[in-house]
Amino acid sequence: MASGFPGRDSRGSYAGSGADRPFKSRSRADRTAEGEGEGRGFEADAVGDGAAAAADGAAAGALPALREAEDPHGFAALVRPRESHLPLLDFFRMPSSGRSAEGGGHRVGLRRDRLRVGRNDAAAHLDLGRPFAFVVAAAAADDGESEQPPFPLPLPSNSSSSNSTASSTASCSTPPPSNPSRQLLSDAAAAVAEGNLAAAAASLAAVRRAASPRGDAEQRLAAMMAAALASRLDPPAPSGAHPAADLFAAEHRFATQLLHDASPCFKLGLAVANLAILEAARGHPKLHVVDFDVGSGAQHAELIRALAERRPRPASLKITAVADPAYPLPAAAAKGLRDVGDRLSKLADRAGVGLRFSIVSLRAAELDRASLGCEPDEALAVNLAFVLSRIADESVSPANPRDELLRRVRALAPRAVALVEQEMSGNTAPFAARFAEACAHYGALLESLEATLGRDSADRARVEAALSRKATNTVAREGPERVERCELFGKWRARMSMAGFRPLPLGPGVAEPVRARLASTGPNPGFAVKEDAGGLGFSWMGRVLTFASAWR
Repeated sequence: MASGFPGRDSRGSYAGSGADRPFKSRSRADRTAEGEGEGRGFEADAVGDGAAAAADGAAAGALPALREAEDPHGFAALVRPRESHLPLLDFFRMPSSGRSAEGGGHRVGLRRDRLRVGRNDAAAHLDLGRPFAFVVAAAAADDGESEQPPFPLPLPSNSSSSNSTASSTASCSTPPPSNPSRQLLSDAAAAVAEGNLAAAAASLAAVRRAASPRGDAEQRLAAMMAAALASRLDPPAPSGAHPAADLFAAEHRFATQLLHDASPCFKLGLAVANLAILEAARGHPKLHVVDFDVGSGAQHAELIRALAERRPRPASLKITAVADPAYPLPAAAAKGLRDVGDRLSKLADRAGVGLRFSIVSLRAAELDRASLGCEPDEALAVNLAFVLSRIADESVSPANPRDELLRRVRALAPRAVALVEQEMSGNTAPFAARFAEACAHYGALLESLEATLGRDSADRARVEAALSRKATNTVAREGPERVERCELFGKWRARMSMAGFRPLPLGPGVAEPVRARLASTGPNPGFAVKEDAGGLGFSWMGRVLTFASAWR
């Protein structure tokens, strides 16, 4: 997800003592029948009045059970039997002026689905996925309802294979177009790069005749990339808002959480980040996590549940959400972040974990241990999941905010830094190469959704709308207006090393349980886990889509 929300200049604290979906969508009737209560949550605010899409909850990144003697990293603490599952958070009822059959509102709640993974003759119940994403369903929605996408979307292509390995420092080798629509897109991009607008318009017109946001994978991808090229040829008129404001809006953040819930590549990457954070806490009574994008709180809810299983249990957990006031975030974002803190505190109280959630509004140059409230006796971990790629580097600004942030994080002396990013060469590559790379990456990603979301799923429509916004920013914008600047892991590795970090290898002790967890989700032969350069890549049909690593 994007960067953190801006908070107030002073820290706000939330003290507390101290939901998951299978990869196929469930019906709205099943989701809304699971319970209800009182309250209002941020993710519901993100949807807005009249939302009809069912946004499934996500849950933790626990790994398969391991015997203590075989468990040097302590992963067994993440697994618990069915009867020891923590109770679900209550459902919340939100007032709304939108469509609703009962009480004029939407139901919001958490759900956990359990999977069984056999190890020898035993079986462990696992919570799959990123937790704490709220299920928002219009009370009047029925199972058969389908919605048109918020804007023209696109879907994958069947050609998402030949990506370079995640650790390569060179650009991914993008396969040549293998079908007419890909060739037309390539021709249009080449014409744009050459300034031949007439040829570009002609190619785009031909692409649009073959494209459909509700068609097969190739047709959806064609619709997405044609919209991105059209936006480059005819940018929207200035409105006073930041050109990338739609990437920070509540709807985009909510749809991004749906993507993280639905895609094993994103879900498992975040699970690995939590494992790195848990290792930082081993042997320490206090854990402090600094996060530059808390989002819906899903990843941290999983972390709370994992800590609740540890013996001895850490005496306290502190989560500090850092919000950079420079980001173009909506005015309601600060309240949304406070709501996330409240929900995490309630979850921690149920789990028996002492939690303090704080928000600080700081620019990178202002980061230090004092401003973050770091204490000498706590283990400090920094979470950089899907954060760095949205921070400008030296190609955008001589100040190089990306390296400045890394230097500041290094000065905090954290025990672990978790890094998760999309695997795509989309930063400094020339326009034509960047366009080809975006076609290959988003084609594979959209194609992979065929295995996890139904073709007419409302969730899928919202996810694809979010991917369309990301692709448009990657292809159509330049300079400070382009905030989507993904890199290959090889470049992240070089940048982290230059900032003074050393890798914390994620070897077979992590990779094998992650593979077992992926296998437990059912027959999804297109997904795979790849070990490379001490990190883990998560791929679809041979193309790595996300990469997770840990640093110190």
